Amino acid sequence: MHTTIDSPPPVPAHRRPWWRRRWTVPLGLVTAGFLAFSLPPYLTGDPSLSRVPQPEGFGLHYPLLVAHVLFASVAMVTAFFQVWPWFRRRHPVWHRRAGRVYVFAGVLPAGLTGLVIGARTPFGPFLAVSDVLLALLWLAFTVAGWRAARARRYADHRRWMLRSAVLTYSIITNRVWTGIMIIALPPLQDTVFHGDPDLMAWTISGLSGWLGWTIPLLAVEWYLEREVARRGRRTALAT
Repeated sequence: MHTTIDSPPPVPAHRRPWWRRRWTVPLGLVTAGFLAFSLPPYLTGDPSLSRVPQPEGFGLHYPLLVAHVLFASVAMVTAFFQVWPWFRRRHPVWHRRAGRVYVFAGVLPAGLTGLVIGARTPFGPFLAVSDVLLALLWLAFTVAGWRAARARRYADHRRWMLRSAVLTYSIITNRVWTGIMIIALPPLQDTVFHGDPDLMAWTISGLSGWLGWTIPLLAVEWYLEREVARRGRRTALAT
């Protein structure tokens, strides 16, 4: 066994320079701004203020939508504290408590209500498939992460919960893609969409829905695979 001179050990998380954690403040600000803009209309109980049209013949859509928004807001707030390294390291007890809130008062009820309203979206089957698949994966990743923590498999717990958190925040990236599509697609309305505004709206919603969660999920998988590769290299250099 030997250690190479030109391969220093990894720097502990609490000694890493500030720029290695510079994502924390922007994530907190984006989360707060998104909730401040998105949440108030659903606290009024007035369906006319909903940003999602109500599908005909499904009276439960609005109350389920409100429940989904509220529980997903809880998930977004608690997810921030779960992925914040300083909070997780300095307050492990509160990390566990916030994790329980994230799972049982956030993702599980938000995912289950999301399954129903996603399947009955007024924006067409392309978005419906995306919404249902997103909800199923969100629930599955979260349950897998919770079970791994219960079994004290903390490395697995972290990986599953990172996947879950990415899907929690995918509503924000969804809105970014929506803005891009609203700018990019209207010039094509008379050609590609044959002058049909509903078809264009369905396309914008569907593309934004799929891109909003698949690209972040692929990015976090790439990040996790890089972590595994780095650990493998360190182990090889240390032997």
